Amino acid sequence: MMLSREDGPDAHPFWYTQVLRAFQIPIIHVAPNAHDCSQKIMDVLWVRWLGMEPGYRWGFKAARLPKVGFVPDTDDHAFGFLDPSLVMRGCHLIPAFSEGRTDTLLRCGESCVRKPGENDDWHTFYVNMYVYFLYFFYLI
Repeated sequence: MMLSREDGPDAHPFWYTQVLRAFQIPIIHVAPNAHDCSQKIMDVLWVRWLGMEPGYRWGFKAARLPKVGFVPDTDDHAFGFLDPSLVMRGCHLIPAFSEGRTDTLLRCGESCVRKPGENDDWHTFYVNMYVYFLYFFYLI
């Protein structure tokens, strides 16, 4: 879960991913203005993006949790790399059991992005939210 870079009245405040792998990549910065050309280690997350369910109303007024689903593998941005410092925190995704599983978002069969033995994905997930209310009682 990370802060969204979208703005506007319908923009969701967060982006969601499934972290597939974490890598440490040795890099050397060789740009013309580079001051230090020594090898450094860069931390990178390989992620599978989830998008908001189109047309789904959620929130406190609608009394429903946000709903997300995997971006189809036909989209050029279905997978990506992410700087770990952009990750705010982990979140709990609850499979939408009533919508079942699908193999249309990622071709059917075993894949390095699925758990061993799985051939498909949950169609959508609910994003679990924890709301903390703090009540103050004053005694006179």
